[in-house]
Amino acid sequence: MLIETVPVGPLQVNCHIVGCPETRQAMVIDPGAEGERILQLLESLQLRLQLVVNTHAHFDHIGGNAVLVRQPDVELLLHPDELPLLARAVDQAAAYGLQTTPSPQPTRLINEGERVEFGTLGFDVLHLPGHSPGGICLSGHGHLFAGDVLFAGSVGRTDLPGGDHQLLISGIRNKLLILPGATVVHPGHGPDTTIEAEKLYNPFVA
Repeated sequence: MLIETVPVGPLQVNCHIVGCPETRQAMVIDPGAEGERILQLLESLQLRLQLVVNTHAHFDHIGGNAVLVRQPDVELLLHPDELPLLARAVDQAAAYGLQTTPSPQPTRLINEGERVEFGTLGFDVLHLPGHSPGGICLSGHGHLFAGDVLFAGSVGRTDLPGGDHQLLISGIRNKLLILPGATVVHPGHGPDTTIEAEKLYNPFVA
């Protein structure tokens, strides 16, 4: 599996490009901005974009959707509970003195227990509300794409509309910390970590 992470936008969201080495098909997770730059990187990696997945619809995670979804036969995936946030993304950004590009509507809504598949790769959808109502993580092949649920040494903020601290912590403990310790965690901001490191050292969930 090919994984390339590029921080994008003013809040430096980690946009993850995941590629299947056999088919050269690719998934892009959280293209928060700089859609043209992401397309250029896909081309340089010789990958064909199939799926765009938003772990949640806060404005800093969706600004590149429009550019990427204009490509032929590209699907946009999102949890249904995030649709109200997606619709308000421009207003969210303006509240912080920032801008984002409005996103098209998702072509597919994904829920807990489903799988996101492309090429020979497949990832399980885990619903972990608390940072946002429809926040998801994608788990598979020894990797976890955690969005803004779990960070190295921290967790997602829960003081935004729709946030719930106890719900977030419960979800992390019951759905993420049960994964193998060697699982590599790719968060929405900041450096990668592992499940074992967070079990031992994360003060919010250890």
